Amino acid sequence: MEPDNFEQSRRQMVEWQLRARNITDPDVLQAMAQIPRHRFIPEDGRHLAYEDRALPIGFDQTISQPYMVALMTEKLQVEPGLRVLEIGTGFGYQTAVLARLAREVFTVERLPELSLRAQEVLAQLGLLNIHFNIDDGTLGWPDHAPFDRILVTAGAPDLPTSLVDQLADGGLLVIPVGPEDAQTLLRVRKSGRELHREPIIACRFVKLFGRQGWSESDM
Repeated sequence: MEPDNFEQSRRQMVEWQLRARNITDPDVLQAMAQIPRHRFIPEDGRHLAYEDRALPIGFDQTISQPYMVALMTEKLQVEPGLRVLEIGTGFGYQTAVLARLAREVFTVERLPELSLRAQEVLAQLGLLNIHFNIDDGTLGWPDHAPFDRILVTAGAPDLPTSLVDQLADGGLLVIPVGPEDAQTLLRVRKSGRELHREPIIACRFVKLFGRQGWSESDM
C-alpha cells in the first residue's frame, strides 16, 4: 500500500494539472491516475512527485512534468494494438504510461544506470510488455522497426533521420526539436515519402545526445 497522501496527490494532479489544462483522452488520464509517479523519483525528491514540475533524477537528467507527459502521450494517439518506440527511458515514468496504452513498448536509454533502475521499477509494477535497450537512442532500434509510434523525451537539434526511417507509413512521431533554449514540440506524421510537421507547444528538454543528436562536446 502507498501512503494516502500520494494517492490523494495523484488524483489532484490528474484533476488540476491535466483535466484543467485540456487533457481529455480518457485512457491517458486513467493511466496517469494509476501509475505511482513517486516510484520513479529519487527518494529525497518524492515529496514533490505530484507537483507541476520537472524533477532531477541524477546524471543531469530529469523526469518531465506531469502535464508534458500527458500532452506528449495524448498527441501520440497510442492505441492498444500499436508498437511504440521510446527514446530516452530515464527512470521509466513515461515508459510506464506508454506501456498501459500500447501492445508493446521498445525503449532505448544511453545511460546504463538509468535503464537498469527503470527496469527494476517497471518490473515491480508488473509492466511486462516493455523491451529495453542501452544504446544511442538517436539511431532508434532498427532490429524491431517499423514502429507505429515514436516518442522522444529529449530535445534534438533536428529530426533524426534514423527515427523517421523507422516510423511506419501512417505513423506518428512526437519530439522536441530546436536549440537548447528555444525548442518546439512537434508531431510528425509520415505519409509515404511525405512528412507533415505540426508544432504543438514551446518547450525545453534536456539535450538528446548521440550520432544524430547533440554531440557529447555540447554537454
